[in-house]
Amino acid sequence: MNSSEKKLFVAATRQNDGKSTICLGLLQVLRERYHGVGFMKPVGQHYVEQEGYKVDEDVVLMRDVCGMKNNLKDMNPITVERGFTERYIEEGGLEKYVKMIKDSYARISQNKELMLIEGTGHAGVGAVFDLSNASVARLLGSKVILISTGGIGRPIDEIMINKALFDQEGVEIVGVVINKVLPEKYEKVKKITRMGLERKGIKLFGVIPFQECLTYPTMEQILEATGADIICCGEFLQKKVENILVGAMEPYHALAHFAPHSLIIVPGDREDIILASIAGERVLGKDYEIAGMILTGDLLPHEGVLKLMRESCFPILLSKDDTYTTAKKVYECRVKIRAKDEDKVKEAAYLVNDYLDVESIIARI
Repeated sequence: MNSSEKKLFVAATRQNDGKSTICLGLLQVLRERYHGVGFMKPVGQHYVEQEGYKVDEDVVLMRDVCGMKNNLKDMNPITVERGFTERYIEEGGLEKYVKMIKDSYARISQNKELMLIEGTGHAGVGAVFDLSNASVARLLGSKVILISTGGIGRPIDEIMINKALFDQEGVEIVGVVINKVLPEKYEKVKKITRMGLERKGIKLFGVIPFQECLTYPTMEQILEATGADIICCGEFLQKKVENILVGAMEPYHALAHFAPHSLIIVPGDREDIILASIAGERVLGKDYEIAGMILTGDLLPHEGVLKLMRESCFPILLSKDDTYTTAKKVYECRVKIRAKDEDKVKEAAYLVNDYLDVESIIARI
């Protein structure tokens, strides 16, 4: 294993702390400072199928954004598919998986000045198959930066719990980042958290304010989350959804609740609301811009209404589920940055550049 390159393992205190966004930002910023920067996610959970492999979606994002040439499977040697944990408990195989990680790392790290390694969740994730984040960081000889979110007491408590697991493996946490802090609490959280962490001997690399724009799904993600079909206007699937409206009221009242960039979920036989929505966007323009519409119950309106729908400037989907089930799937949609989300990709780099002490991070690793 090449030991001359710098290594940084990024872990979080829990899921949805924004680890992937910060990794994406760090990768872009570090590539401006180093000629050779590699990326790896040794153990992945949420995977997609690419080039014949099942690989973690974050790996695909990093490779596509940064134009990396590495083999996808080397970037994510272990993918936790359905049944993986049960098989491991029954059959074992740790030596095989350790070798896979080491061999993949050796290939990716060739001619690299710095390796950014993304973990999966908190320090203990993966312990069930003996490859927790803490043990993988030790395996690769990497120091760790830990991501937590918001507040004061809870993140410090969780940081200390995670630190104990890394300490147990002999892995050094070089510092932490507090992410997703509400703007109105930003200065207070930054001041008090820094003081609290310093008392514990932990370096705070930065505090990042909550960015609502990063939480907006695209209609393409809504399509995937709901399993709906495209009726028309699929060319507008990259529209972002900022508001959600379930159209179960009379059109007069529904129109009063419409906000820009709304996703309208409506039974397919509610032609009154469908027509009111189409007319509203055409008459009021950008102040009334619709992100998309989902017709529920596997119901289609009259052919005349369908003709008007096909002339819309937003995607219209058809769900086989009822309105409640469809809305539930929409609200539970996982919002992940994709390479085509150019504004979110740029935002990730901006947040790291402006709110993190990148020079201190580099100095400590």
